[in-house]
Amino acid sequence: MEAQQNIRFNTKERQFFKVLHERVDNYFKTQSKSRFGNWTSWVKTAFMFTLYLAPYFLMLTGVFSGDWMIFLGYLIMGLGMAGIGLGVMHDANHGSISKSQWVNNLLSYSLNFVGGHNKNWQMQHNHLHHTYTNIEGHDEDIAPAGVLRFSPHAKLRKIHKLQFLYAWFFYSLMSLMWVTTKDFNQLLRYKKMGLLKMKGLNFGKELMIIIASKLFYYSYIIAIPILFFDYANWWIVPLAFVIGKQFTCGLILACIFQPAHVVESTTFPLPDKTGHIETDWSIHQLYTTANFAPRNLILSWFVGGLNYQVEHHLFPAISHVHYRKISPIVRETAKEFNLPYHSEPHFVGALWSHTKMLWRLGRQESAAA
Repeated sequence: MEAQQNIRFNTKERQFFKVLHERVDNYFKTQSKSRFGNWTSWVKTAFMFTLYLAPYFLMLTGVFSGDWMIFLGYLIMGLGMAGIGLGVMHDANHGSISKSQWVNNLLSYSLNFVGGHNKNWQMQHNHLHHTYTNIEGHDEDIAPAGVLRFSPHAKLRKIHKLQFLYAWFFYSLMSLMWVTTKDFNQLLRYKKMGLLKMKGLNFGKELMIIIASKLFYYSYIIAIPILFFDYANWWIVPLAFVIGKQFTCGLILACIFQPAHVVESTTFPLPDKTGHIETDWSIHQLYTTANFAPRNLILSWFVGGLNYQVEHHLFPAISHVHYRKISPIVRETAKEFNLPYHSEPHFVGALWSHTKMLWRLGRQESAAA
């Protein structure tokens, strides 16, 4: 992705979002609720950081000892890392976990704490993904490496016929790539695209923050365990870090984000030659986004309400703790305007739909061609 084409949505179709916005506003007004997080957000924040840090200190103090216990410790840390990303960092980077912006800014750096870079995330996720959802050449979430194909408009390769099988292995690598090379590649790419300038960011400063964050991350997650823990087999630490922690986190994140957009029910619109998209931005979100397992309260709690992706994409500045309550408003308003509201009842069904979509995209000729 180089310099972005100027995409323009159809601003003549604003009635749906106007009505929906008024109804959601009325919900918060009549319920006397804030759009930001509540006490449950802070309970979750404490829980996820405990889930992440407790195994580390149990290993540090020798409570977790032996090869298999080290693997278990890093695996639990992988669960905690995914929980921080989904339930804490995500809201913070959208500015919705707290009405105090400095709190949101502080918690956005929880991504740096677990090996990523918050500013890159904001450009990829908040700007590119949320604005240009499922638009080929603009949404980086559907622009993976060449061995995977997430869009019918992307180039079709012979190897893609098997992607419905091998994709899950590459999904497990997602977090590992994030904490190694991805941030450096993204920062350079966003500089070329002009996104850094658009966001008022300095390339040199952000590069130094990335380097410092990575050094800090690898120091506490690998170097300290090897240097100070009394392990007979030092190589267990980096092996457990990769397989137990990063693979676990990467697979969890992929299994939550992929069924939200790359499934049978969603579409992949293209702009015309002038960059014009046929629908309004809010209607575009309905066509390109899907919910799953809305009645699974445990799943919804752990994944930060991101099984309500439709509500999240329409109202990213509203904390996820409110999505379950406003979802009936969105669903009924969409029905009233004869618009789709994609929702898969079960998580397994959503993963199956994604798998079938991978199979189809591995055989379907490029629509762009």
